[in-house]
Amino acid sequence: MQGGGGPLLTGTIEQSKAINCHSELRERAEAQSENHVFRGAVLRESSKTVSGSVPRYERISNIGQTLNQVQGDNMALARIGFTMAEILLSLTIIGVVAAITLPSLTGNINERTWNTQRKALYARFSQAIALMPALNGYGTLEEESSAGASDAVDTVAETFITSGLSKVMKINNICDSDHIEDCGITSNYINYVGSSNSMPTDLQHLNEGLLSVDWGSAGTYSALNTRAAAFETANGESILLFYNPGCVANMGETGQYFSQPKMCVNMVFDLNGTKGPNTFGKDKGFLTVFYPSDSAVVAPEPFSTVFDGVNKDNASKFCTEKTSGDYRLPTKEEVASVFINRQFINLEGLAAGDANLFTSTKLYSNGSTYTWVLGGISGLYKLANSENWRAVCIKR
Repeated sequence: MQGGGGPLLTGTIEQSKAINCHSELRERAEAQSENHVFRGAVLRESSKTVSGSVPRYERISNIGQTLNQVQGDNMALARIGFTMAEILLSLTIIGVVAAITLPSLTGNINERTWNTQRKALYARFSQAIALMPALNGYGTLEEESSAGASDAVDTVAETFITSGLSKVMKINNICDSDHIEDCGITSNYINYVGSSNSMPTDLQHLNEGLLSVDWGSAGTYSALNTRAAAFETANGESILLFYNPGCVANMGETGQYFSQPKMCVNMVFDLNGTKGPNTFGKDKGFLTVFYPSDSAVVAPEPFSTVFDGVNKDNASKFCTEKTSGDYRLPTKEEVASVFINRQFINLEGLAAGDANLFTSTKLYSNGSTYTWVLGGISGLYKLANSENWRAVCIKR
């Protein structure tokens, strides 16, 4: 029993092993087969998707078209740039436009700068004059004794600056009438109408054409002469100063009186020294002080035209209507300042050196109570009637 059972068990085990091995091989083969089938299906589907949508030769053609399109775009981008000729033409046009517009822009900037400086200068001098006890009596005037002498031997203007004005404002440099250029005053100037003239250095040449006149009950007008002096302010302005040491007070607003005896100080200023344009109405101007006490300080800027046809009935509105509101009729001190400094203006009817124009020119000024005219070779104010006269409109 024992010997017969052994072979049977052994055979059964070997058979079982063979069967299991065969099954394992079969399962492995089936798995590999399924894997091949799956991969084949995936490849077929992928090939079908790509080949079905775009054949191979078409894909190659599309790549070529894309390259051509990219090259075309690059060429188009290259054509967007400018040639040298186009750049030069553009620069030329810009240069021409700049040459046309820049002077105007620069001129407007300069005008605004000068206006600001002019107002500041007027304010400083008004404050300084108000601090001085009196404006007359500085220095001693000694004129030559020979008949008809035109030169005054004096230093009254320098004395007024050193002993009076320098006490109430800072002054950097003072020059006599022979060395005004050392204080930034040019020997020549350009007036309102563009003419170049020599700068006067004494009061007689400032008031060229004024004569001594005996007006009887109205008094005697004597043409005064003193040497000018120059100085520089702490702010860089150059000032040429004409001085009358015997100036008198305002005698009221009735009757007649002469303008020059009321003038204590007349200053010609240059806002930037010797630097250009050295033209009145731009960097140059004038400032006049009347009366030794309770002084009137004026710095009128006249309009470029002297108007005819003004009378006391339309005087108050005349300049406003003629200049669109920018200018107005001057006070009597302002029109006297214009008359005293007429050679710097040289408008029609105000030209220095022409006695006929002086005699025929009567300029309106508008006071609070009276309307006065300034006319004749004496620089005389008098009450105006309704006759037509002339007007120089001014702004401050």
